[in-house]
Order: sequence, then structure tokens, then C-alpha cells
Amino acid sequence: MNGKAGVWIDHRRSVTVMLTASGEHITRIDSNVEKHLERGGDSPLKGRYEAHQVPADDARQRVLTGELNNYYDAVIASVRDAEHILLFGPGEAKGELHKRFVRAKLGPRVVAVETEDKMTEAQIAAKVRAHFEFGAAGRMA
Repeated sequence: MNGKAGVWIDHRRSVTVMLTASGEHITRIDSNVEKHLERGGDSPLKGRYEAHQVPADDARQRVLTGELNNYYDAVIASVRDAEHILLFGPGEAKGELHKRFVRAKLGPRVVAVETEDKMTEAQIAAKVRAHFEFGAAGRMA
């Protein structure tokens, strides 16, 4: 294990900043998950039974959960070597990701989970550097 990492995350994308002895590395991962699934099927409905024409809500929820789990696994893989991890973001995704870290037995590496609004990659990198006191020159202060 080496380095420290910060992950800004929401359900659509994540930005990971790895701070190592060799410098700062930024990775962006897009989720390709559509958060608000719409019901499929013909519109207006043709026939008497809607259940036969559109997928059930629980089936759509299972698909969404599976896609999010794949996304969270990709984010975890991008910071697996970090010894300390900062999670932050605007919504529920940071808490969901933290639970995935705990299940993967990486929970103790998460040093903080914070709420932050939308940020640019430069703002994300600056926050991670400031949190871990990593100098702009790419060295621990």
C-alpha cells in the first residue's frame, strides 16, 4: 500500500485523485447508469394488463443496483492500493461507496466521508491535497 487518495463521487461519475511519491494522478470514471429509469412498453398502453407490457419496478431496481455495484467496484479498484482514502460528493453515492469499502474489508482505510457540492477536477485535486497536506510540488508537507 502506498499513497493517499481522494474520491469525489455521485451516481453519474467519479473523480479519483491519487497522491503518491511520484506525484498526483487523476482518474475519471463514468458510471453509464441512468438513475431515474423510465417504464418501457407501449404508450398509451394497449390491452387490459399493464403488467404484461412493462417490466416490474423491482426488476428495474435490480438492474440499477447491479449497474451501480459494477461502477462502485471500478472506483474501489482504482484506489485499492491507497493506505488512506477521503470520500466526498454531493449525494448518496459516497455513503453507498463507503458501505462497499466496508464489505470489501477496506473500511478502515477510509479516513473521512464528507458532503461537497459539484466541483471541477482542479477543485477536487486541491481539496485532496489540502486534506492530506500534500504540497503543490507533489510532496508531503
